[in-house]
Amino acid sequence: MTKPLGYYTNYKPGDETLLATLQDDYGAAFEKISKREKLVMLTALASHIGCQLEGDCRAEIFTITKQITQQVTIADQIGIMEAIIGQIRYGQNFVVQEENPPMEN
Repeated sequence: MTKPLGYYTNYKPGDETLLATLQDDYGAAFEKISKREKLVMLTALASHIGCQLEGDCRAEIFTITKQITQQVTIADQIGIMEAIIGQIRYGQNFVVQEENPPMEN
């Protein structure tokens, strides 16, 4: 995070919230949190938010994720994460529609 927490959140200096505490304890750009710790936080937050959403995840998503982890450089994996975060935050949400079974005669 190269910009301060308030750039990405609703935090405003002077707020007395958890965001203020995080910034005070770990730095405005989370510079006191290691890369590994940030990834753990990202994993936990993504899992929590994902569980709040309706619907299931297609099996192919697990397959392509495994392929990405095995065949794509770490730098590009981080780039994919950044792209996905931007799409989740600002992009349209593609909803997988279940196919209707064919009508029986």
